[in-house]
Amino acid sequence: MVIYDPDDPYADSYDVDDERALLSHLQWYHDKAETLKFPLKVDLRSSPDATLINALGRFDGGNAIDLAVINVEQGKKYRMRLVNLAQCDPEYTFSIDNHTMTIIEVDGVNHEQLRVDQIQIFVGQRYSFILNADQAADNYWIRVSPSTGTSGFTGGINSAILRYSRTDEDSEPGTPEADTTNILVEGDLVPLGNPGAPGHPEVGGVDYALNLDLSFDGGALAFEINGEQFVPSTVPVLLQILSGAQTADSLLPSGSVYSLPSNSTIEISIPAGVVGGPVCF
Repeated sequence: MVIYDPDDPYADSYDVDDERALLSHLQWYHDKAETLKFPLKVDLRSSPDATLINALGRFDGGNAIDLAVINVEQGKKYRMRLVNLAQCDPEYTFSIDNHTMTIIEVDGVNHEQLRVDQIQIFVGQRYSFILNADQAADNYWIRVSPSTGTSGFTGGINSAILRYSRTDEDSEPGTPEADTTNILVEGDLVPLGNPGAPGHPEVGGVDYALNLDLSFDGGALAFEINGEQFVPSTVPVLLQILSGAQTADSLLPSGSVYSLPSNSTIEISIPAGVVGGPVCF
């Protein structure tokens, strides 16, 4: 579902914003759900067989079925909406041959324009970018490279097609994969408006600081937060409180519940560099 902003600050910066300009991607497993071995601590081999873009895609060794096609007209600018509908793994890197992307929105927040040629997108993330159809009228590969599963683009896997009008609809792109030189760095993203973060404008300028240290237990094959694995509780936390539990230590699952002071400014920090990362959160 797309909700259009009647006060979009970039409405005059593009010509087209409709269902043709939506790009969603997710993974496809050939095995039935009940046969897949999840969570991660049970089996590391549960990798997807294919990447689907707008519900279409090929797998290695499979037939050359039709791919998703995004049709554009030369000289027009399009607001493209990029959505990762996958599970926690994999994340994807997204690019369009011979084209750059001008990011204008991230997860529902308008941003200052940032021009890139590749976007790394994690599960549940959303990006809007302006695509300028300013290249020669032709077919171009849209490439979505997964972090796990079958990599590469041989035979049209992990791919879709950007097709200019009045080009051959029966041929696939012949554009070679190019080196990306202007990859999105999330630290370069700047919100268009400053909501005014609470607390003082400095690290630790808050009432309570909570550090969530991610780690990986190689023996159990499981991720941990502050040394604790997440185990779903058989009794909802709120019901435990209503039943008499008074402190975070007495709530189950042990180590997964934090008691925070009310009416306070909370700072949550998540250090990078976990083994097996990056990890969606």
